[in-house]
Amino acid sequence: MRTRPQKSRKLALTNTGSLSVFAVGCGSAFSKTLGQNNFLIVKGDTHVLIDCGSKTPARLRAAGVELPEIRNYLITHSHADHIGGLEEAMLMGRYVARSKPRILIEESYQKTLWNHSLKGGASPNERHNGSTLSFEDFWDIQRPTARPDLPRNCAEFEIGSLNLKIFRTNHFPEQAQSWDTAAYSVGVLIDDAVLFTGDTKFDASLVSDFDRHFEIQTIFQDAQFFTGGVHASMYELADLPPHEKERMYLMHYADSYESKEDEVLSLGFRGFVREHVWYSWP
Repeated sequence: MRTRPQKSRKLALTNTGSLSVFAVGCGSAFSKTLGQNNFLIVKGDTHVLIDCGSKTPARLRAAGVELPEIRNYLITHSHADHIGGLEEAMLMGRYVARSKPRILIEESYQKTLWNHSLKGGASPNERHNGSTLSFEDFWDIQRPTARPDLPRNCAEFEIGSLNLKIFRTNHFPEQAQSWDTAAYSVGVLIDDAVLFTGDTKFDASLVSDFDRHFEIQTIFQDAQFFTGGVHASMYELADLPPHEKERMYLMHYADSYESKEDEVLSLGFRGFVREHVWYSWP
């Protein structure tokens, strides 16, 4: 894997064909200095934005990209640091760009996302023959293919040259004991090589579940600096096998991360994800 900081004024949405991931942000939901934990995947002529939090439209503009230029979205779950900018994306698509962006989404989660988070600010904007707008009026929808041969209710998207597999995670509520009793939240396996956990509580078998099927090169792992709540802590993660931690970059962390850098390395992790940095394979 190669890393490089973003140097040009405009973030590239295409490349020569290598798999690249850009950390638009890497901070926790309550971070004040870091961007939210949203990532941009680019491969050849294809790009996908994983999550669009409330800060993300401004972060993209600072990187030279206006929100309507983002054509493909994948949403992991419905907390504001992951969907807070999505209404803007919808409205700008319909009323500014006059073009629907694509969303990669399971039908069951589409209903939840629309009815509980997006409908109130989007549906009443127009009325035709007595009907207001629907989710389909704003989005070009792509459904995944179920992969019952893989763990955690896995499903697969093919978009351009990218293969994206989504899998359920145990993020919230705090009382949920496993991914299949938790509210909807997913991680993403990118080209069978890069594991993005999304938000999740500590889950000792998450990496090993997919290591049995794929050669995972890099792991982007949700981590916080204390134990409890709805995110894994770095101290719980420290008990993972060395062969997992040595591939693991920690993300979704607090503003105080600089005080933890030496400790993170001493525990055997690769380090922290850095925002505005490209991670590329091979």
